Amino acid sequence: MQNTKEIRDVIIRELPKVIEDDKELQQLIIRLSRQYFADKEHTEDKFDRILGELKADRERQDKKWEEQNKKWEEQNKKWEEQNKKWEEQNKKWEDHNKKWEANQKVINEMLADIKALSRKHDSTIVAIGARWDLHTEQAFRNALKSILEEFPGVEVYNITEFDETGQVFGRPEQVEIDLIVKNGVVIIAEIKSSVSKAEIYVLERKARFYEELHNRQISRIMIISPMVEKKAWPVAQKLGIEVYNSADEAQI
Repeated sequence: MQNTKEIRDVIIRELPKVIEDDKELQQLIIRLSRQYFADKEHTEDKFDRILGELKADRERQDKKWEEQNKKWEEQNKKWEEQNKKWEEQNKKWEDHNKKWEANQKVINEMLADIKALSRKHDSTIVAIGARWDLHTEQAFRNALKSILEEFPGVEVYNITEFDETGQVFGRPEQVEIDLIVKNGVVIIAEIKSSVSKAEIYVLERKARFYEELHNRQISRIMIISPMVEKKAWPVAQKLGIEVYNSADEAQI
């Protein structure tokens, strides 16, 4: 073992000198080591190839990034244009809403003026109606009388009786009654410019008063008016009184 070690030491110490001086030995060692190690030229070529591939890959990657950045810039430009359109659209909507609010204000003011004018006219009409109601009703009576008397067997009477017991108005009072007599059948028909619930009750009491006073049955009770209060309709229905909004509707 010691001889082997001494030989090894001698080889390690002397081999470099021998290789340096012996060209053939150098070539031999190179040929033997090639199967394990690449030579300088091959190594440099490999490094250059790797570097070239890395460079080409980097250039391809840079190109892709540039293309992607270009797409992002184009997309950002589109978004900016779209945002600009939205801003313009929103401005238009704001202007439209302002105009609509202004128009609505004008319309509301006009409606308020119309309502005020309507209330004024209504008050005037009511005042005039209250003043001329009696004359209008009398004109209606006269017109209806002339129309009905054209029918065969129809007679129209306007009578006034004194109610001593106050059966109709709650105190002794003159009672005016419009009668239509057709073939012996007696109908009470009253024409008024407007009818309230209280007037329905009064008409029904007029009919009972006439029946007791003359011992004669009233077959039908009618009232004709263009204006009938809502509360008057169910009372008329309950008492069996026929209500018509015009003389044309009434069937005698």
